Amino acid sequence: MTQLSPARKPATGAPQEPVATTGKDNPKSLYGGTRSRRITVRDIAAAKERGEKWPMLTAYDAMTASVFDDAGIPVLLVGDSMGNCHLGYESTVPVTLDEITVLSAAVVRGTTRALVVADLPFGSYQEGPVQALRSATRLVKEAGVGAVKLEGGERSAHQVELLVSSGIPVMAHVGLTPQSVHAFGGYPVQGRGEEAAQQLLRDAKAVQDAGAFAVVLEAVPAELAAEVTRSLHVPTVGIGAGVECDAQVLVWTDMAGFTAGRVPKFVKQYLNLRELLGGAAKEFAEDVVGGAFPAAEHTFR
Repeated sequence: MTQLSPARKPATGAPQEPVATTGKDNPKSLYGGTRSRRITVRDIAAAKERGEKWPMLTAYDAMTASVFDDAGIPVLLVGDSMGNCHLGYESTVPVTLDEITVLSAAVVRGTTRALVVADLPFGSYQEGPVQALRSATRLVKEAGVGAVKLEGGERSAHQVELLVSSGIPVMAHVGLTPQSVHAFGGYPVQGRGEEAAQQLLRDAKAVQDAGAFAVVLEAVPAELAAEVTRSLHVPTVGIGAGVECDAQVLVWTDMAGFTAGRVPKFVKQYLNLRELLGGAAKEFAEDVVGGAFPAAEHTFR
């Protein structure tokens, strides 16, 4: 099923110029580019046309967001994953719109370049388009986010359509939708089998046709995700969906090795932050107990 994207097809006939997709070769690149203004959904669309892949991370506070912004991460998601990794909930379901709004505002304040996308939490849009518009408007006005994300394909298409027509960019989320954990009975891979695959394709196309500027594909077989990516003219953002997606997202605490216990199969840990931070805390404690801190250089005279 895998096929090269248009930007990567081998040349036929006359030689083609290589597509510049990264930093020094293309100042408009999402990652590594030199633009100083906020990235917008128009930049995301242009990256799809160039065949440029780009990274996205979650963020939940100003300080962490500033680190990722300085690192050049072009899109930051204030995800309802904060429920699991920041607020101590067992799932994303208890997260409230108040909580999302406060933390989204912090992420916006901590960044100058990244497009900040905020999740619409469970219960803030399921009643219908009007409720979705009211919730999304609050995130845009009070928190200052540049876009919102909501879960669901065909069932959420009317919400997407009203938000977009009202001037609020929407990132959609299909496949494994964590807010439906109770209906799924856990977090199973989605789209296995012909019927399920066709439904996922319909879901992705429905939210695209409703106006979504990007579609997150979570826990989807790689070949199906590649087919969806080829079928859409908006970018796909994979999380456990293989390498053919246009972008990839991870929860930052998983990516940095801050999460305790088992992490999902699709996570690559780039750091063992939990061990590093724990070691620093122990060293501090031992210095205090042993009288080594504060030393003379840390004391006012």
